[in-house]
Amino acid sequence: MPTPGGRRASSPSASMAKRLRSRLVHLFACAAAALMVGACATGSSSSTSTSAGASTSATTAGPGLPGTGKPTVTIGDKNFTEEFVVGELYYQALKAQGFSVLLNRNIGPTEVTLQALASGRLSLYPEYLDIWNRDVAGYRRSFPTAYAAYQAGERYALHHGFELLDPTPFSDTDALGVTFNYAVQHGLSSIGDLSKVAPTLTLGAPPQFEHSPDGLPAVERAYGFVPASFRSLAIGSQYQTLDQGIVQAADVGTTDGELITGNYTLLKDPRHVFGWGNVVPVAPVRVLDAEGPAFEGTINQVTALLTTSVIRQLNAAVDISGEDPAVVAKQFLQAHGLVPEPGS
Repeated sequence: MPTPGGRRASSPSASMAKRLRSRLVHLFACAAAALMVGACATGSSSSTSTSAGASTSATTAGPGLPGTGKPTVTIGDKNFTEEFVVGELYYQALKAQGFSVLLNRNIGPTEVTLQALASGRLSLYPEYLDIWNRDVAGYRRSFPTAYAAYQAGERYALHHGFELLDPTPFSDTDALGVTFNYAVQHGLSSIGDLSKVAPTLTLGAPPQFEHSPDGLPAVERAYGFVPASFRSLAIGSQYQTLDQGIVQAADVGTTDGELITGNYTLLKDPRHVFGWGNVVPVAPVRVLDAEGPAFEGTINQVTALLTTSVIRQLNAAVDISGEDPAVVAKQFLQAHGLVPEPGS
């Protein structure tokens, strides 16, 4: 696949190969210490920056902070709740370290985003690992583990002048969900268990899920069952139709805020039909070099805190409680000592 500038990079330089080895060693160590929150906070030797609002002016670096005097950077995010929250988290944490940052929401389709990264209009954005591997790197195969998926994505990135920072602990993918009571009644814990109720099962999902190669056909091939019927649902109505018994299983998201209630059970996907949805911040290597190690270290420190339960809570605060993503992000960072409390 050509680089964003239109030229194919033949092979990574020695420094890029060193970056890849260093990052993969770092991630392997992080995986071994996955239960130790913050064990992977410092990252490798590069750095990144964040911003807060589509037209927010650059922040002013305070004296003695690691971001003081560094070039202004622009962080982008995509136009939905989770990306708004993650973008705000990176923006505010970087600002607290003195980096001069802007935040550009709704950065557009991937092709436009890559052009913006290549031209310098954008410095970093959070992407989903499967999207990076499929839509950018052009991989048409699945990966057995998140580590293998990351390794492939990072190798491609370094060949093309980018770097993937540490992946989030959470993975946001499609999933099949049922009500908690239905799961208990029928002994359901994984997708394959739906074969026990397939003769009476109505599965609900957005219309494209029924025929998408990565949707219902993939589930049927991997787990060997066919639901009795399929019902097309409007996006956002899945949980209501589960509650009403209109469908018995529904296509949902693994990080949906509704899941914090405990009223629903996500069925395990041991065959990883739905892939790997960890967020990986993407940045040009030149940006990381210019910003210094505290930039990447700050991003990775925030990333390490974003477990599945945490991101569900943050998403719920915005989608269910109606809070501003910027306020939600600030409260979270203050609670973890990454931005100062008022008056401090």
